[in-house]
Amino acid sequence: MMLGLLLARAGIRVTVLEKHQDFLRDFRGDTVHPSTLRLLDDLGLGERFAELPSRRLEQMLMRIGEDTIVAADFRHLPGEHKYIAMVPQWDFLSLLADAAAAEPTFTLRTSTAVTGLRPDGGVYYTDADGPGELAADLVVGCDGRNSVVRRETGLRPETFDVPMDVWQVRVAAPRDADKDGRVFARFGGGYAAVTMDRGDYYQTSYLIKKGADGELRAHDIQWLRDKLGDLFGWDAEVTGLIGSWDDVKLLEVTMDRLPRWYTGRVLCIGDAAHTMSPVGGVGVNLAVQDAVAAARILAEPLRTGRVSERDLARVQKRRWLPMAVLQKQQLGEHEMLLRPALAGGLHRAPLPLRLAQRLPVLRWVTGYLGGYGVRPERVSAR
Repeated sequence: MMLGLLLARAGIRVTVLEKHQDFLRDFRGDTVHPSTLRLLDDLGLGERFAELPSRRLEQMLMRIGEDTIVAADFRHLPGEHKYIAMVPQWDFLSLLADAAAAEPTFTLRTSTAVTGLRPDGGVYYTDADGPGELAADLVVGCDGRNSVVRRETGLRPETFDVPMDVWQVRVAAPRDADKDGRVFARFGGGYAAVTMDRGDYYQTSYLIKKGADGELRAHDIQWLRDKLGDLFGWDAEVTGLIGSWDDVKLLEVTMDRLPRWYTGRVLCIGDAAHTMSPVGGVGVNLAVQDAVAAARILAEPLRTGRVSERDLARVQKRRWLPMAVLQKQQLGEHEMLLRPALAGGLHRAPLPLRLAQRLPVLRWVTGYLGGYGVRPERVSAR
């Protein structure tokens, strides 16, 4: 959606195909980081974004055994946005879609699922009227970890071993909750969980060993309520919002990257090019950064009808380092925190995190990497 908006503002005729009828899907990446907030300001959308229902997250707190750790502090970031905004992704997407709809060269087609790639450029799709096709000078696969576009190109990703899958649930916000703009994580012998304040409820991720979903769902749902209650000190009134296993959504975690993001007249960006771990909630924001770089690099070649593989290679070259650094950081957190916690062997904070409590600059560094990453992109105001 961000790429479509930027290309349309550059005068390029662009069509965004969305396979669903709307954007209303729960447990999506709802963290909008300072890098994205700054881009919205560049686009003149900052004030409209600020009107959306949101919460501000200023710190990342972890409790590991008996240690309470400030893992990241966003309050000292440069610029105006010293926080992560928690905004429902459907509101964020609708904001971008409304802005793009004001451009005469932009088209959004919902309930339209891509089924294949045309040999001479463009896509095959199905919609309410049946199968169809759309010619295009360039196809950009922004369709996530299960990308149809990526599959149809024949490009094969390199995959990484990950130790966990994630259960995503809502619990009621405790009446006496300390609403101070933080994210809380709990790690210990055999468990790991993260909860984020969403106002009248907490969005909570409970990590399980990779592939253990079927085995664990054999328990009564009270088992999970008790686990979360023990972790966060919640009573039955809070965890009672989890009515049954139907309220527990499974995210099968994968992590990979394409050695080559493009072929012919097709480019992959975001999770289609590099599927990220949910650690840190960086995936959506990294994808937005990819989109900004792609729009800046490709607008002129598209305008002249001369986009080439060399242009597509420039996009990958521009975005490879930020992606690789973040994946390296995520893999490090998997090995330092998540794998030991799920194996039952994490009883106190690892040394790097204990050092960060004595050296505030380390918390600010992790806050900057989480908030802006490496090589954050900018766009010029219209």
